[in-house]
Amino acid sequence: MNDIQLNRVDLNLLPVFEAVLAEGNVARAAARLHVTPSAVSHGLGRLRQQFNDPLFLKTPKGVVPTERALQLADAIADVLARARRVVGTAEPFDPARSRRRFTVGAPDAIAAVMMPPLLKLVQREAPFIDMALRYVLREAAFAALDARTVDIAVVPIDDVPARYVSKIVFEDRFQIAVRRGHSFAAEPTLKRYCEMQHAIVSPAGDTRAYVDDVLASKGLSRRVAMTVPSFMLLMAVVAESDLIAALPKGLLDVHGARFGLLGIDSPLPMRSFQLRAIVPKVAMMDAGVEWLFGLLDNPPSKASA
Repeated sequence: MNDIQLNRVDLNLLPVFEAVLAEGNVARAAARLHVTPSAVSHGLGRLRQQFNDPLFLKTPKGVVPTERALQLADAIADVLARARRVVGTAEPFDPARSRRRFTVGAPDAIAAVMMPPLLKLVQREAPFIDMALRYVLREAAFAALDARTVDIAVVPIDDVPARYVSKIVFEDRFQIAVRRGHSFAAEPTLKRYCEMQHAIVSPAGDTRAYVDDVLASKGLSRRVAMTVPSFMLLMAVVAESDLIAALPKGLLDVHGARFGLLGIDSPLPMRSFQLRAIVPKVAMMDAGVEWLFGLLDNPPSKASA
């Protein structure tokens, strides 16, 4: 971009682009920026003129980015991150005074364990900072980070591309969850496991999981009688039925008692997994994101693997 073109661009509008992209809603973007929705709409109008593209299209639930907006997202995020880093050197990020809002993305089973203690840390060190949680599955984590819809993702994943910073925040493994008084608790054998009716988490409604492949390798099978879209709903279903389900031990340790659930070691080998906090390297130039990432050095729960 040459000097003449740069003089035509109002760089103050880039945070408007960032907020609308992150929130998918003009009113929420306005709240995030502490301005009125009309100010955001006006800013979008100017951005559309500058980039010669609609950028965001209206839907019944808010707005969605155009292909051009998605192409611009990384470059604009980079510009803003660098600008904030420059400003931060003159006026260091102070969590005790900051009024920023950070978004963490994670599956619900992880969020239910991680977010309460993280929120306590944030409220203790940064009483004016607001937090948001987005439901992000492992497969969508990198896309959410690249689109800047989340500042940090915490997901069970092993291979992290070089353009991200990551660290293990805790480890977990699966147990079999049953309601108190369930007959399986008295006889948790592989035979009984196969005889039970199972419930699993499957947002798409798929009834087959990796456990079924393990069973098939042994010439065995099970009946998946119900699928649900989240682990917290799965806990509620198991608590009120004779269904059994595999749940992360950390989730059961923290929330199992309130649902009246027991965690039983599985007669079938259950894989353990590592939870990683992930941030784009460019985002770590933002002192605020770097601070939040540092809070995750204090793992909320660590179940034995």
